[in-house]
Amino acid sequence: GIVGPGLDAATAGDEPAVIVDLRPTAFFDCSGLGLLCRAHRRVVERGGRMRLVCDNALILRTLRAGRLLDVLRPVATLDEALREE
Repeated sequence: GIVGPGLDAATAGDEPAVIVDLRPTAFFDCSGLGLLCRAHRRVVERGGRMRLVCDNALILRTLRAGRLLDVLRPVATLDEALREE
């Protein structure tokens, strides 16, 4: 959908600093995991940093099942994500 190209644009260039806010997300499945994985890999390859904001228990469970919880280390608020930059 529309998320992939946006994430690709955000993770382009040198040392991208990206915050992905999943709080407005109503539906999240393995395709979402794939997008986050790809975005994270692109950011790491370019020497950047990606923060994930998520307070939804179902999405957090999906991230845990996909073994991305320890990799992405989501925080609950945008303030936390910005503070860790």
